[in-house]
Amino acid sequence: MRLAARVDPPDNGGMPKPAAKATTKSVDVALSTKVSDAAVKKATGRDWAAWVARLSKAGAADLTHKQIAEHLSENERIEPWWAQMVTVGYEQATGRRARHEKPDGFSVSGSKTIAVPVEKAFAAFATARGRGRWLDADLAVRKATPSKSVRITWNSGTGVRGEAGTSVEVNLYEKPAGKDGLPRSSVQVQHNKLPDAKAAEAVKAWWKERLGVLKSELEA
Repeated sequence: MRLAARVDPPDNGGMPKPAAKATTKSVDVALSTKVSDAAVKKATGRDWAAWVARLSKAGAADLTHKQIAEHLSENERIEPWWAQMVTVGYEQATGRRARHEKPDGFSVSGSKTIAVPVEKAFAAFATARGRGRWLDADLAVRKATPSKSVRITWNSGTGVRGEAGTSVEVNLYEKPAGKDGLPRSSVQVQHNKLPDAKAAEAVKAWWKERLGVLKSELEA
């Protein structure tokens, strides 16, 4: 079934816009999204090339990100998270979106498993004392849900141009104890609203280094 296209004023003499075709960028979708062909096929029934071709044929070139994701969720019966992921992959493959780009700017993420209780990992982000051990940054905690999440307005700390006013989401999950019997926690960080691809790559590298320091500090 073809998607219902959004109606826009014609900009090509009234001729219909051709559907977007997969470009050579489609081969990089698995790399840029960090979701393999095998993973996306297992979760959705199709690999990246198949989704790019299916959405292009269905007229997704004329739709917004939200409309494509809604179609995938409602008509293709894909879970919401995967609907977003497939939409992003399609947009990257057809040149509509750069790596790490979202509608409100660029976004990067990082994660680390740390051998401490989730309460201790939470305090490392949510309290000034905890952050003082590993995170030298100018920030304001907007909301903190004990042992679950922290929402932060980020002003400076990574040394990247344009970071003032960006947003950081921290999510924490308790994991099964390791073979040594110690508790473990998963720390997942997403830094949003970065100004461009260069800033995104720099911030991603910065968080990788900082999360390594956090792990060393908490496990010491």
